[in-house]
Amino acid sequence: MNRTTLAAAAALAFAAGMTAFTPALTAQSAPQVPGAKDPTRVSAGTYAADPNHSLIGWEVNHFGFNDYYGIFGDVAGTLVIDPANPNAAKVEVTIPVANVTTASKALTEHLLRAGKDGGKPDFFGPAPAPARFVSTSIKADGMKAMITGDLTLNGVTKPVTFEAEFTGAGNNPFNKKATIGFEAETSIKRSDFGVDAFIPFVSDEVELDISVAFEKQ
Repeated sequence: MNRTTLAAAAALAFAAGMTAFTPALTAQSAPQVPGAKDPTRVSAGTYAADPNHSLIGWEVNHFGFNDYYGIFGDVAGTLVIDPANPNAAKVEVTIPVANVTTASKALTEHLLRAGKDGGKPDFFGPAPAPARFVSTSIKADGMKAMITGDLTLNGVTKPVTFEAEFTGAGNNPFNKKATIGFEAETSIKRSDFGVDAFIPFVSDEVELDISVAFEKQ
């Protein structure tokens, strides 16, 4: 083998070695997010919802043409949990309905508009009371749980069941608090809560998609 061929073979061998080594090096140097879907990271105690990173999305159908979405932010609440007995957990969540947000300024204003001539508003009205959910039963199954409780909205209280999923736990790198994340979903009929304007053109069924981060107190 001449010198040129030997040099080329050495270069190829070095390149092959680096190719094999690079993924391991990258894996070691890649930043890691602080949360992980690992239930062993959850410690017993009382947690409070992080209002800056918790929200409830809602979805209705519009005229049978398409679905429309909105958000309730600034969610407050508490979670009391012991990972050794998850079925004994307690959840309370408060949703400031007055802070409802949509992509349309006109629609948001309509949701909070007073009723005509002092009558019933079409939706929430100008000063709606916060909605509130209080759990009455939790049935955990691995990473998921069925959470049943009482939802109070527009002055009406009805039982509602959420299908919840544990999404992550760890320490918040900024405030150093132990944090647990959950997502949950359910559907309700708005007419059950006295919000029945424009049914069926705007669907009675409302799908709710909840994402909440709880910080240990």
